[in-house]
Formats: sequence, C-alpha cells, structure tokens
Amino acid sequence: MHRIALTGPTNIRGWREAARRLARQDVDPADIAWVVEGAAESDLFGGLPASPQASSAPEGPAFSVPRAFLGLAETVILHRDPERFALLYQMICRLKDNHDALEDSVDPLVVRLNGLARSVRRDIHKMHAFVRFRTVETEAGECFVAWFEPEHHIVEAAAPFFARRFASMRWSILTPERSVHWDGEILRLSEGVERSEAPTEDKLEDLWRRYYAAIFNPARLKVQAMMSEMPKKYWRNLPEASLIKPLIDQAERRSVDMVALAATAPNPRPQRTRVEIPVASVVEPLGSIQALREAASGCRRCPLGVPATQTVFGEGPEDAGIVFVGEQPGDQEDLAGRPFVGPAGKVFDAALEEVGIDRGRVYVTNAVKHFKFVPRGKRRLHQKPNVSEIQACRWWLKQELDILRPRLVVALGLTAVRSLTGQPMTLEVARQRRLETLEGAPLLATIHPSYLLRLPDEAMKAREHARFLEDLRRVAAFANAA
Repeated sequence: MHRIALTGPTNIRGWREAARRLARQDVDPADIAWVVEGAAESDLFGGLPASPQASSAPEGPAFSVPRAFLGLAETVILHRDPERFALLYQMICRLKDNHDALEDSVDPLVVRLNGLARSVRRDIHKMHAFVRFRTVETEAGECFVAWFEPEHHIVEAAAPFFARRFASMRWSILTPERSVHWDGEILRLSEGVERSEAPTEDKLEDLWRRYYAAIFNPARLKVQAMMSEMPKKYWRNLPEASLIKPLIDQAERRSVDMVALAATAPNPRPQRTRVEIPVASVVEPLGSIQALREAASGCRRCPLGVPATQTVFGEGPEDAGIVFVGEQPGDQEDLAGRPFVGPAGKVFDAALEEVGIDRGRVYVTNAVKHFKFVPRGKRRLHQKPNVSEIQACRWWLKQELDILRPRLVVALGLTAVRSLTGQPMTLEVARQRRLETLEGAPLLATIHPSYLLRLPDEAMKAREHARFLEDLRRVAAFANAA
C-alpha cells in the first residue's frame, strides 16, 4: 500500500507530481491511500509510512493528458469529497491508455468528476453572490469585513473576483477554514476563524434592505427559482433575508394592486408653450443652463416631442464637476419634468448615497430629452431611442457640456455611450476602455440603474449591483481627489 500525504487539501501540485510518478510505475489505484496531513481522514492510514517522493521502482515512458483534464483536476481538488484524489488518479490511469477517455460523457467516473466540478463552481458562484461586507472602524481607517461558510475549499479560488470588484476597498472575508484579506494591493490568506469574530451589523444594513425592497418585483416572483438561486442556508448572513418572507407573502396582493392602478397618461395640456423648431434649423449656442432649458421646452428636432408630456431637461448646479448622462426620461420623469425620479432614480439615489456622492452636487441629464414609448392598453411601454433620435438630441447635450465643462462625465447605459462618443460599442467594452466625450472630457461608462430592475436572477442582480457600486466608487474617488 502506498500512502501519499499531501500538505494541504488543495495541493494540486503535490498531487500531480505523485500521480504522474505512480501512473508511470503502473501502481493500481486500489493500492494508494491519498491523505491530507493533519486532516481527520488521515487517521485511518496513520500507521502507514508515507511513500517516498522518489522510488527505485521502474517507470514507464512519459505520457500526456488532455488540457481539459488539467482544468478539471484543478476544480475537482477544491471539493470536500475525501475520494477526489483517488478518483482523479483513476482518470489519469485511463487517460494513459486512452487519451480520449474524458470525452465519454456517460462513463460513471467522468460523470462523477464533472458533478464534483459543477458543485465547486456553484459554490464559488454563491460566494460571489452572497458575501455581504460590513463596515468596521480600525486604527488604519475604514475596513469592510464579511463572513461566509463555503461548502468546499474555494476561498483562494474565489478571492481574485473580490479583489477586482472592490479594488479600492480594504476588506476581509472570514470563513471557518480560511480567511482572505485585501489591502488595496496584495491578497493575503490566513487561518479560519469563529463566526463570533465577524461583525453582525453596521450602518449600511438599513440602506441595503431599502434597496432590496425597492427592486423586488412581485409581478416577476418565482418562488421555486428564487429558492434555488438563494437557498435558505445563506439567509442568516444576508441583511435582506428578513424581508424575503414578508415580500413573498405580499407579492400576490401587490401584483393585483399594480394591475388595478390606473395607467399614467401624457398630460393633454403641456406645461409650457411649445415653439416649433425645424429639425434642419441651426440654433445659436445659449449661455446658461436655464436658457437652454427654456429653449428645449418647445423642441421639435425629432418626432419624440409630439406625444411626450414635456421636455425633461437636466438638473444640477452649473459648477458641477461631474455629469451623469442617462438614456432618456421614463414614464414618471415625463410626468414630473425631472430626470431620474422614477424606480431607476430611486436605485440611482440609493447607490449614490452608499458610495458618498451628493446628488445635489452633480448634474444629471439624459442623452434624449423626451420619453419614447408605445401605448399598450392602459400602459406606456418604454422604447429605446434610435440613432437618428440620439443624434437629433445631441445638440442639446453638447450645449449642456459646453456650459458645464465637467471634469468627468459618467455614461449610464449604452445609449449615453453612443451619444457621448459617437461610436458603436458594447457596454462591456466601454467599461474597460479609457474613453473621452466628443468634447474631450474624461468619460466613465457603467450600466443604467434600470438594468438592475430588469434582472430576474437574484444572484446576477447582486453581482451587477456590486459592479455598479464599484464604478460609482471610482467616480467618488475622482471627485474626492480633485
């Protein structure tokens, strides 16, 4: 019997070296005991001496395994199943004789290994989605600490995600087995801790619960799907968990109330006298935001001004260093005459508050100034503006930016990116590029807050909300550095 003692539960390098040596010596899988030093499963074979790393037994020729197997092994070894090392070694022995053995998708060994890998990937996905940081004051300043209980040995594999998403924060994720810490430059691992060492609540808990309640859509509720994505075992670490049952219980009544509400309709009498402005006309630049707002109230540079209640112009101080540009006003903005006051506006306001940006000190506007919609019964459904409508309204946006001369422009969504840069690109590409507006101002691209309201998957919604906050923290850091 060969007893192979690995130095840790995820020691993939030690396992690979031992597995290759044993396979070349044609050692039968049944004759190997794979153990982890110090682990409970090591006790059964504790009386056996560890096999030497080098052996005098003759070795056969070197062999190769598919690259897909190496990736599979790196994932499977993170599982807690004590048989994972033996199962992977069995697979190596098969691949030695049949290089394509891994492609037999119905083979019981392949099925089991793929199942272990899926379980690990799902655990990493859940850690990314359900870690909730809480604020802790330390001698070095503000730090964010979270508690999580993973099913498998995934902490080290999951940590780079948080370093990318929260690069500007100092944070720690504590778990029973291993903890990870980020100081803004280096990821460090340490021993696990007891749950009692993690903070239980902070000043942001109520804000997070208000945000969750605001984005909960009773009309889209699918309890079984939600429970699959957010199992109850994670609830005790989630501040919003206390709202889940009441929101589910009230969902049916709230859906009925939503259907019963009278639909909003455009104001039949516009609030301002409209002046016809031909599309082809040239309008001289105006010297102030107020003068622009008054001129835009009668805009007919495109057909969108006819069915809309009114022009929804930007608002904010003329000395604002940061300008946020959205897509277009929605139903409630069209009625109120102000940007970002509807459901997306509430998400936007909560996010600004969380990252420390005062909405009263920034300028908020849209690429298109009129609500584009299509009637559906009693409702007015949002429609995306087309390129000609974006270009027609670009004159107003340019005048705003020329007057404001912002130090930073933030594009909320792809329509804003297209209007500000004049270039077609995906939002993901825009978020990764160093961009400028057509006027030469630095441009940062992120999602529109309404995107978060449309996501049906709770885990994806949590991830995208975290990315949105990360983008806004970059804006806040830019504002504070100025």
